[in-house]
Amino acid sequence: MSAAGLAGDVHTHVWAPEHVTEEFMSDLLRAWPGAVGIRADQAAHAEHAAAVDRSVVLAFDAEYAGFMVPDEFVADYVSQDDQRLVGFSSIDPLRRNARDKLARATEQLGLRGVKLAPTYQGFDPLGREAFAMYEAIAERRLPVMWHQGTTFVRKAILAYALPRQIDDVAIRFPEMPIVIAHLGHPWVDECIAVVRKHPRVYADISALISRPVQFRNALITASEYGCGDKLLFGTDWPFSRTLDTAAVLEAWRDDPEAPAALRDTITGILTTDPLKVIGL
Repeated sequence: MSAAGLAGDVHTHVWAPEHVTEEFMSDLLRAWPGAVGIRADQAAHAEHAAAVDRSVVLAFDAEYAGFMVPDEFVADYVSQDDQRLVGFSSIDPLRRNARDKLARATEQLGLRGVKLAPTYQGFDPLGREAFAMYEAIAERRLPVMWHQGTTFVRKAILAYALPRQIDDVAIRFPEMPIVIAHLGHPWVDECIAVVRKHPRVYADISALISRPVQFRNALITASEYGCGDKLLFGTDWPFSRTLDTAAVLEAWRDDPEAPAALRDTITGILTTDPLKVIGL
């Protein structure tokens, strides 16, 4: 067990400076001024990952938004410690070679899931090309980490970011493990409705400690809807850290005035292995 006592972090990033454009960084710093000098290199990630037993590491194929972390970069990194690190491919469904890219990611690079982000990648999540990609992912029985929530990128299309769009996908592919990142913020109630409805749809809590009021209220809502057990621990590193996220959750759990259902939800988040839940 890790020093923090956490089994897994289902949402982390790693990248090099050449993987992000100046436009992307400008938008990031406008929304997150504290991100000046942010490090997401492999050495920094390895230090962060030591706080949990296992971490998912995400590639990012979002040329549209100016954020391009190649599958090969992630695969090379996770191969250095494949007992603790699990790599996810990222594929833009609008690419002509999307199916070939998925085949290479899984068969040659050993990546074990897929990161999709319609609002960053500029594709309609309910479009024809998207469903062709979902079919290919389902055939390979891969879990999907799905950014279905807002973003700081100015050119991103928020109409592609609504959590309720996952409902259509889950109806068509009921066995596909899906994780909606960041509880679909700011549409957290919409996200919780989808999570409750579909047995194989989950949400992670990554990066929400920066919005504590929204975060705590979302946990209470999930508890009241009876799906608090489907919330998974994630950080969105380097934007949030394991120990900081755990500390916030522990403080709320240990508050004697907190609702019992909220305490149960938080205990589940802190003790459940989120990678095991989605079949990894």
